[in-house]
Amino acid sequence: MALIQCQFFSEVLSLSTSMTVILPQQTSSQIGMQNRQVSDKHKTLYLLHGFSDDDTIWTRRTSIERYVAPLGLAVVMPQVHQSFYTDMKYGNKYWTFLTEELPEIARAFFPLSEKREDNFVAGLSMGGYGAFKWALRHPDKIAAAASLSGAVDMANWIKQDGHLDDVFKLIYGDEDIKDTDNDLLWLLEQGERNPEQPKPALYQCCGTEDFLYESNLTFKKKCEQTSYSLTTDFGPGTHEWGYWDDKIQDVLKWLPLAQK
Repeated sequence: MALIQCQFFSEVLSLSTSMTVILPQQTSSQIGMQNRQVSDKHKTLYLLHGFSDDDTIWTRRTSIERYVAPLGLAVVMPQVHQSFYTDMKYGNKYWTFLTEELPEIARAFFPLSEKREDNFVAGLSMGGYGAFKWALRHPDKIAAAASLSGAVDMANWIKQDGHLDDVFKLIYGDEDIKDTDNDLLWLLEQGERNPEQPKPALYQCCGTEDFLYESNLTFKKKCEQTSYSLTTDFGPGTHEWGYWDDKIQDVLKWLPLAQK
């Protein structure tokens, strides 16, 4: 595998930013690794960080590079600060950056597939919210999405979590995001009302001791009222890296990585 720390300029953000990228490499003599490259244009997992982290965190806290080595899967990890993957009311347009500019830039730099069936997104906590939002709002571009301990019922959580009031005000202003395109539950309803719209496969896990557990149950119940395919994994666990290092391996096994 190749691990690349990439600094670049974003026209959408009007600033220099970064992404961490893992690229497949075919090798036969690297001790302790089973590296594999399956095509010229790589299947890609966009892997999103949480509220207190950055684009380097998945490589620092998990063995994601080792986990994807035998899969021939590229991983793109962007930096979005504390934006909740949203075009902020008082700040930068991180949603536009993530879903429009980032894939174009990454594909210009690296041999990444543009095909819907080759593109996936996953994330933890804030990143779980971003992953599901990307898949539900752009189902024509994302084949599968996974949320690990995700903030998947934001409309209610914003009202309950007072210690982030200042952050949420910067992101959403005074807007109640319920029944808007920043509300995952509403996006499920909209997708269900459009039977011709492709529906990405969804994977959701959360520890039963996690402070976001009840929110995840709410999302699960809502999703089960639709025709979306949802795989769930709820069991012992809290909001911490030991849990996510374990569960990202399950996500990789779940992804529809049909070999070419």
